[in-house]
Amino acid sequence: MTRQALALRSPADRDMIGAGSDIAAERRVGPGMRGLWLGVMAVMLLLAQAISARALPDSFADLADKISPSVVNITTSTTVTARDGGPSPIVPEGSPFEDFFREFQDRNGGGGEARPRRSQALGSGFVISEDGYIVTNNHVIENADEIQVEFFNGDLLDAEVVGTDPNTDIALLKVAADKPLPFVSFGDSDVARVGEWVVAMGNPLGQGFSVSAGIVSARNRALSGTYDDYIQTDAAINRGNSGGPLFNMNGEVIGVNTAILSPNGGSIGIGFSMASNVVKRVIAQLEEYGETRRGWLGVRIQDVTPDMAEAMGLAEAAGAMVTDVPEGPAMEAGMEAGDVITNFDGVEVADTRGLVRQVGNAEVGKTVRVTVWRNGETETLRVTLGRRETSEAAVPAAQTLENQADPQVLDLMGMSLSELTPDLREQLELGQDIDGLVVTDVDEMAEAFEKGVRAGDLITDAGQQKVASIADLEAQIIVAKEAGRKSILLLIRREGDPRFVALPLDES
Repeated sequence: MTRQALALRSPADRDMIGAGSDIAAERRVGPGMRGLWLGVMAVMLLLAQAISARALPDSFADLADKISPSVVNITTSTTVTARDGGPSPIVPEGSPFEDFFREFQDRNGGGGEARPRRSQALGSGFVISEDGYIVTNNHVIENADEIQVEFFNGDLLDAEVVGTDPNTDIALLKVAADKPLPFVSFGDSDVARVGEWVVAMGNPLGQGFSVSAGIVSARNRALSGTYDDYIQTDAAINRGNSGGPLFNMNGEVIGVNTAILSPNGGSIGIGFSMASNVVKRVIAQLEEYGETRRGWLGVRIQDVTPDMAEAMGLAEAAGAMVTDVPEGPAMEAGMEAGDVITNFDGVEVADTRGLVRQVGNAEVGKTVRVTVWRNGETETLRVTLGRRETSEAAVPAAQTLENQADPQVLDLMGMSLSELTPDLREQLELGQDIDGLVVTDVDEMAEAFEKGVRAGDLITDAGQQKVASIADLEAQIIVAKEAGRKSILLLIRREGDPRFVALPLDES
């Protein structure tokens, strides 16, 4: 055996040979030790394979037996009115079927008279407490007159709506049972990893209790809602699965099956479940109040782009840019348009989506510390949060330019700008307390056009300073250039909607 081979042995092996062994002795002992070493390696390999195999379940049957009694089918019934003018069979005139279809329409309210009828819809849900609380999707029970819940053992119970949250598409129901019901618990969706096994259960296409398995395909998906936090999975989810649970391998609910991405209405392996950590907060409020109570900061915000960050001297494009501060908690705390919110209640703000979720999850009435970037420095404000559901921000009315007069204009950064005239103020329905520069035209080849600036927009701030005249804007451009900036930040208002745009200075 070579010295290289000896080096692979443990210290104990080397002691067995002895420091004074000659080459012949080494050769006599070597084959046995090599066999021992290979045996140890083989055992270790088998153990590694066994451990790896544990991640691949031989069957989901035990898990299905455990969770099935807590999953329910939901049938809703709604009264709708059949109105004249709806779709009807097309039958050639003179056809022998013409009289048949006319008689069919008359029997079913097709004679021009509106008649009520019952419409049914199917969905899924799951029991979360032995006293009968059930979670499902809001769209499953929305506008329903009657809600019936079918349990795995065949029992049927009527359900009442405790509360709903359209923002997350979650609803909480309650049934009155004469005995404790089997239920499941929520897991921590934040620890779910991409690639982990998951199991979906529900009532796909009205076929009754059905189990499908897959993996977590992605995390933190956003579809269209403000508070979206979806788990994407390839476990088969179809119509009727809505409101059903997505389980981890411990039998804990980590998501509520809500939507699928499909060109044909059937599962193609892209399903979305609202994360359980979102659902838990919603359900707790629905159970306590019958409605949601989310925190409200009272600002309009937009994401910080790299060119905006450069224009403001921010080290990175992170945080949420405040575009407007209507009357509310933020205004009372001294927040201003142009502030960049970088930290909310001790948590760093990555972008607008993150801030909206952080604020929404905060307790109504809580006083929080909010760190903002303002004029090159950080400031900390103390804001007492309001309640989003009962708060409305005042939005000023505005409209685009029509029949514009011919005021004096100046071309800057690919835009034709005009100071406000009485005619322009009237056309834009701007009050006397609002100042700024009106964009009268935009060069379609300029970056301003690419970033959405259009005729009729009103520029109220440049370099985070108010501008009321062309001279004000030119002064801020000079300041930006002297500071070594490559772009300048403009606050633009359109139809009452403010947003920031960073434009390059080399076009001026």
